[in-house]
Amino acid sequence: MFRFFNRVRTIISSELNSLLNKAEDPGKMLNQFIKDMEQDIFEVETAIAKQLSNKKLVEKQYENVAALVIKREQQAMKALKSGDEGLARRVLEDKQKQQDQADSLRLTVEEAERLSEELKEKLREMKDEYQEMKMKRRSLTTRSESAKARMKVNQSLSSVGDGAKNGFERMEEKVLQHEAEAESSDELRNANKSLDVELSTLESASGVDKELAAMKAKLQNKEEE
Repeated sequence: MFRFFNRVRTIISSELNSLLNKAEDPGKMLNQFIKDMEQDIFEVETAIAKQLSNKKLVEKQYENVAALVIKREQQAMKALKSGDEGLARRVLEDKQKQQDQADSLRLTVEEAERLSEELKEKLREMKDEYQEMKMKRRSLTTRSESAKARMKVNQSLSSVGDGAKNGFERMEEKVLQHEAEAESSDELRNANKSLDVELSTLESASGVDKELAAMKAKLQNKEEE
């Protein structure tokens, strides 16, 4: 029967930490411990109920035998008063047998009472430890979930941070490349524009010279006339 209590002592000992360290999910492990304790408490309560029932049965037997002892003493006295000493002797002999049985039953009742009280005390201890384990479970579960959340956030931030950094670096390279291409395009455009201006100026100058030469030729022709 006391195997019920060994499991509780194991739970509140240092072995709990070892078990939790090996567990993939501490929350599930703690829930299983609580279920085991609930089952143990139920079994102890059942044992106590059975023990109390047996105790009441023995107490009833003791009461009946003790009453018979008193009755036999009264009967022996009545037989003696009537002058039947032989009958009185036989009644007293039976009274002694009943007394021996009553003494044995009384010891059984006392032992049953002692065991019942011991079981009740153990049950109270188990229930106290059960409540303590429930509070510890809430605390440990909360801490476990918080640790998981922190790890997930840190992993996410680390992943996002590296990805964002690499992304920004790639975008910066692309921007620098586009700026370089735009600058080269501007230089090429400006070079082409300068060449076009020079050619246009040259063409304009050639037209004026031709017109000026034509006018000179016209004046010369008039003078010769």
